[in-house]
Amino acid sequence: MHSFSYTVSIIITLLLSVAICNSAAHTITVLPNSRECFFEELHKGDKMTVTFQVDGGGHLDIDYMMYDPSDRLMESSVRQTTGTFSINAEFEGRYTYCFSNEMSTVTEKEVSFNVHGIIYVPDDGLAHSDPLEKEIRELADGLAAIKDEQEYIVMRERTHRDTAESTNDRVKYWSFFQFIVLIAVCAWQVTYLKRFFEVKRVV
Repeated sequence: MHSFSYTVSIIITLLLSVAICNSAAHTITVLPNSRECFFEELHKGDKMTVTFQVDGGGHLDIDYMMYDPSDRLMESSVRQTTGTFSINAEFEGRYTYCFSNEMSTVTEKEVSFNVHGIIYVPDDGLAHSDPLEKEIRELADGLAAIKDEQEYIVMRERTHRDTAESTNDRVKYWSFFQFIVLIAVCAWQVTYLKRFFEVKRVV
């Protein structure tokens, strides 16, 4: 009975942690010629995934870097619109990830990102634990991964929608400009021909 109650409490705790952890992506503005950095304290063997999406600004690109506690560059990407990067902490300490807009001197960038950490559980520890508890942990990890992917898809959909709306506005403005130019050219041609024939009659 005690074991059953303990298992139920584990289930509730894990499911609640998945439900409330990383419920929304963070959104930041990276100014021109600058970078924004964040850090996570990890233990050896911890896993961490960073997912980002550039929502606005310039060509919708950003530079991404990840550093370990000794400031060694672990991962990097240049001029990317979206990205997903995962690491396994090799040793305990502060892991820093940065979004850099140093390539731009004029345009600021709006970036949405999500960080998800999964604490590593050694295999020997799982071997001595309740099999049901092991399954629950794996289920919680799977749910968290699905949640991250869902948030990533939402960010991409929002960016694509904004891009489509912006393109639609540009097409409308360009069509309106062409219409005005066409009317002006027609008016000029009519006026020119009218004066031309008037001059012919006078001569």
